[in-house]
Amino acid sequence: MFSRKKTEVVITKIPYTPPMTKSVLVCLHGWGGSGESFTELHQALAGSGIEILTPDLPGFGAEPEPAKPWCVDDYAKWVEAWVKEHAADSPIQLLGHSHGGRVAIKIAVNGNLKIDHLYLCAAAGIPHRRRMRRAVGFFLAKIGRFLLSPFGSTFAAGGKKLLYKLFRVHDFENASVVMRETMIKVSGEDLRPILHDINVPTDIFWGTEDTMTPVADAKVMHEAIEGSVLHLYPGVRHRVHRDRTREIAAIIIERSRIS
Repeated sequence: MFSRKKTEVVITKIPYTPPMTKSVLVCLHGWGGSGESFTELHQALAGSGIEILTPDLPGFGAEPEPAKPWCVDDYAKWVEAWVKEHAADSPIQLLGHSHGGRVAIKIAVNGNLKIDHLYLCAAAGIPHRRRMRRAVGFFLAKIGRFLLSPFGSTFAAGGKKLLYKLFRVHDFENASVVMRETMIKVSGEDLRPILHDINVPTDIFWGTEDTMTPVADAKVMHEAIEGSVLHLYPGVRHRVHRDRTREIAAIIIERSRIS
């Protein structure tokens, strides 16, 4: 008789791994910019599996300006509606530069969107005398037009432009009345009281030579936002999202793996 050898069958259980959902990164540009300002970030994140959405905010790029002057809350509500339309109910990562940063802060605090991670790049939201000077300059230029009008329209227009230059409000000169008043409203809003209400993981990127939003603002935000990570880049000015794109993209990719 032939003896049969027993064949031992080993069954290995492979744990089920749910399919990965595509990570969506929504980027909000600064004042006077557009979605185009994230071109370098698009390139740096290519092949990472992260879908990047860069809407033009109302009044910039291809997006029409609002019918009346807006505040930060108005921009936040608009972005929330835009994201719900274009990203459905997907959790998102949210990045904001300068003015887009102040809008991102409001959105994070509102809690109307599911945000996995927040990135603030030289974010606005803390008023400074320089910005107040711009608002005063606009006001003086506005009333100066009427004060100088008896001397003729050419003289009045020239006097208004001179006041713009004296107070360094060049971006007011070519803006509509609605956008000028919008700039005054958003620039004057102090977001420091709500920073501690941000309860999503946050990375803060800042250039040490930024003169638009000084590096002191970065430290205030870092102190107020619990668990936030501050990344400082020596010699970099306000365009930190463009001048340090690769470093920022690497951190976004790493955070996407964690979340």
